[in-house]
Amino acid sequence: MLVRDAMSSVILTLGPAHTLRQAAALMSARRVGAAVVLDPDAGGIGILTERDILNSVGLGQNPDTERTHAHTTTDVVFAAPTWTLEEAARAMAHGGFRHLVVLDRGDVAGIVSVRDVIRSWAPAREPAPVP
Repeated sequence: MLVRDAMSSVILTLGPAHTLRQAAALMSARRVGAAVVLDPDAGGIGILTERDILNSVGLGQNPDTERTHAHTTTDVVFAAPTWTLEEAARAMAHGGFRHLVVLDRGDVAGIVSVRDVIRSWAPAREPAPVP
């Protein structure tokens, strides 16, 4: 199976000036663990994860004043939609992260997460029939 078959193509995109509280609210509403941050001044595409927000709050930083640009990972490892899920899983395991931004011809095409990989490899069982 390929990344394009497992990735989410509906992507939450944030700007660098969003507060962490705004980011958390949007991520929670969309039920996603990561958002793509587009910041043309800082080199383009980054990723903000729930862990980035958790780390900030854990340090006592104010989520109403902290901006996404200060917590965005900009040295992103990108996946191609034609990667196998094994390649994506290997990249995530090697890098110690749970999300990969998927680029197709330089444009963001989606995000694939560890959860997406697991769902593809071990689909949920059908509920047992009721007698």
